[in-house]
Amino acid sequence: MKKKSLISTLKYFLKKRDSLLAPYAQKNSCTEGREYPEKEHPMRTPFQRDRDRVVHSRAFRRLEYKTQVFINHEGDHYRTRLTHTIEVSTISRTIAKALRLNEDLAEAIALAHDVGHPPFGHAGEAVLNRLMEDEGGFEHNLQSLRIVEKLEKKYPYFNGLNLTWEVREGIIKHRSSFDQPSFMQKYDVSHSPCLEAQVVDFADEIAYTSHDLDDGILSGLISGNQLRDIPIWSEACRSFKKSDKRYDKEVKRYYTVRNVIDLLVSDLILQSYKNILASSVKSVADVKNQPAFLIRFSSKIEEGNKILKDFLMKNLYQHEKVVNVNSKAGRVLEDVFQYYLKSPKKLKESTKKKTKERSLKRVICDYIAGMTDRYVIYLHHQLYPSRKKELFERYI
Repeated sequence: MKKKSLISTLKYFLKKRDSLLAPYAQKNSCTEGREYPEKEHPMRTPFQRDRDRVVHSRAFRRLEYKTQVFINHEGDHYRTRLTHTIEVSTISRTIAKALRLNEDLAEAIALAHDVGHPPFGHAGEAVLNRLMEDEGGFEHNLQSLRIVEKLEKKYPYFNGLNLTWEVREGIIKHRSSFDQPSFMQKYDVSHSPCLEAQVVDFADEIAYTSHDLDDGILSGLISGNQLRDIPIWSEACRSFKKSDKRYDKEVKRYYTVRNVIDLLVSDLILQSYKNILASSVKSVADVKNQPAFLIRFSSKIEEGNKILKDFLMKNLYQHEKVVNVNSKAGRVLEDVFQYYLKSPKKLKESTKKKTKERSLKRVICDYIAGMTDRYVIYLHHQLYPSRKKELFERYI
């Protein structure tokens, strides 16, 4: 087959994909485009290209050494921000496919949704938000958008990754409420996001709830006995009642967590489909005009999931040992931040140049937010060698 003929065939099948999607799904051919116009690729959808741009970004690679719950040096088996992101991506694709939504779009949003996370997870985010309070604060979803729109530099004619409007909108609407800096006004947050973005919101919740359970039990900070009265956990355990002796504790934990994921995903798909049918939406515009999300759990599972999340908050995220390490992590970030604020000449030349475009505090914040856990710990050891022993002893 000649090249022109092959390209024509590929273009035909790309267009054909849209006909297989539900009427309310985001079509590949109906994207609102990119901020900087580019010729589209004949062999890949716009959202496939977005996915690949995110995966090849520096910010995405750094997620490998950023905290989910347990700081990276605690062990090789705990989730990192990268493995969490991959889990969100796979769950998003499963849900999107079942509902005949655009899998490529859901995947691209999922892979990009956490690239703005700083070191040490939400503990690091809270510290940076406090330090930047007089300059608009710090919030990881806003930072994710800043990274893909401004901070990544890979192209000669523009800053950022030049992602499609739909992916960028999905990133910034990955939360219920937030302050809007001036550059955010172009995103109408009064409207619901597309269904693919809604799917990612819930896939994120399913992923962190299930894998934080797994990591919490593995760490010994929570136990199966504590979970006996949690409805979703007890339902996920039922398959072991008759064949209990065949499996060791590790297999039981893995299989039960797997059942938790299956229970949540299956319920979300079924309930969401009912909501979509009841709403009579026929297009993406109809979806965005809905007063509430159409992607939702059933009332029973929603209540059970709330009980499970409350349990994790009390028994894992607020566990004395986790809080203690998070406190130390916060001091590390604040020490490094204050060091560069007092001695800006110590910044790298490439970082100092950015003060021509942004305030010194925002430049320092961006610099630290982009660091991995292990790099900021290493840097702190270099800047404050006398304090090396008092921080980050193993606690698992």
